[in-house]
Amino acid sequence: MSEWDLKILCMGAGYVGGPTMAVIAKQCPKIRVVVGDISQKQIDGWNTDELPIYEPGLLEVVKEARGRNLFFSTDLDKEIQEADIIFISVNTPTKTSGIGAGRAANIKNCELCARQIAKVAKSNKIVVEKSTVPVRTASAIQRILKSNENGNSFQVLSNPEFLAEGTAVPDLMNPDRVLIGGQQTPEGLKAAETLVSVYANWIPREQILTTNLWSSELSKLVANAFLAQRVSSINSISALCESTGADVSEISRAVGMDARIGKRFLQSSVGFGGSCFQKDILNLVYLCETYGLQECADYWRGVINMNDFQKRRFSEKVVAAMFNTVTGKKISILGYAFKKDTGDVRETPSMFVVRDLLQEGARLHIYDPQVKREDMWSEMSYTCGINHDNTPRLDESVTTEDDVYEACDGSHGVCILTEWDEFKTLDFKKIYDSMAKPAFLFDGRLICDHKALREIGFEVYAIGKPDPFKFSGV
Repeated sequence: MSEWDLKILCMGAGYVGGPTMAVIAKQCPKIRVVVGDISQKQIDGWNTDELPIYEPGLLEVVKEARGRNLFFSTDLDKEIQEADIIFISVNTPTKTSGIGAGRAANIKNCELCARQIAKVAKSNKIVVEKSTVPVRTASAIQRILKSNENGNSFQVLSNPEFLAEGTAVPDLMNPDRVLIGGQQTPEGLKAAETLVSVYANWIPREQILTTNLWSSELSKLVANAFLAQRVSSINSISALCESTGADVSEISRAVGMDARIGKRFLQSSVGFGGSCFQKDILNLVYLCETYGLQECADYWRGVINMNDFQKRRFSEKVVAAMFNTVTGKKISILGYAFKKDTGDVRETPSMFVVRDLLQEGARLHIYDPQVKREDMWSEMSYTCGINHDNTPRLDESVTTEDDVYEACDGSHGVCILTEWDEFKTLDFKKIYDSMAKPAFLFDGRLICDHKALREIGFEVYAIGKPDPFKFSGV
């Protein structure tokens, strides 16, 4: 008799698979959980105290379960054969070429996982989509699995993640809901209940929702689209505020007190980033176009257009404020991650501001407490096409600093682009004294006391805030 109630394998050891499986292992000591990946470097990282991703509280969760019922492995064939439930949690990037380029999700990695499962499995399995995928992807996975020659039966479930980076561990420990979609057949419903029983070890049953496959797949895209829509909506108002003398923070507070609207995601900023929002909206755009719903596609495309406008507007404000030229000037970039409490740089707004200022000839000094220089360059090359091969003297133009005050020393302007808590308590008098004058500060996250900064001597520009030089009595 097995010592385990269930055996779970997660194919993919990234931002979703690693934390999700670590929390399942922590909460379910009678379930054997294996995180598998083809990258030996990634697996080695999970087996140390220098985890390959940064999330507050994650290391403690991993250390509690690692070696007890949580394991990390590159031997995927062996673990596929052992597992009762197999999660597919691999990257589904936006296509860069071919049909649907720039909009459609590339589900190649999901298909490769399904083919490996079909080839290797020697018994019946429950296969769970954890990756964010286009609606109807489960149908493709089912067809691949059914083509196996071993006579095995597979049930495919959809179990999308709703994690926010920086709060992944509390999101997993106390989720708003867990969504599980399956086929509405006796076998499909039984498979769904098996997965429900895993989460029910720590999540109240009424917070575990079960739906059909297609509703579950589409719900993830829609959830992210709605959240991004709110960010773009308030950011559009921030531009209007700067033109009229209104204050976007006051508007956010007034609007958010309406119970029908609520306060969440009404904080104006330089724009949204991360691996999900833009990718999922573009996926939604492509789905709408595929089904002939062009007006729907255009509506959601507008959310992306507004986000691009906000990032571009910030860069243009920096150049315009600094006498219409930043060529040769040192500019400090405080924050490169797309949000605080993570080292993730995918689609980060900071990257696009850095790109714009590089093209203007600025000398950039970047400080972020979690972002690694190699990750910064990797994403810059992938998304913006800027790398050492095609951009001369790149290392001379961009310096990464380990000390925030060194990053600001001698600077002409400071751009706050990530809302790290430590930036709220910096010694801005010390920073001001070390800078070239006039000293400019651009707050892209609305985390500073602008009145106090102006009293120190800074010339302050902030998203959605009235310029006191332009509007009196504000």
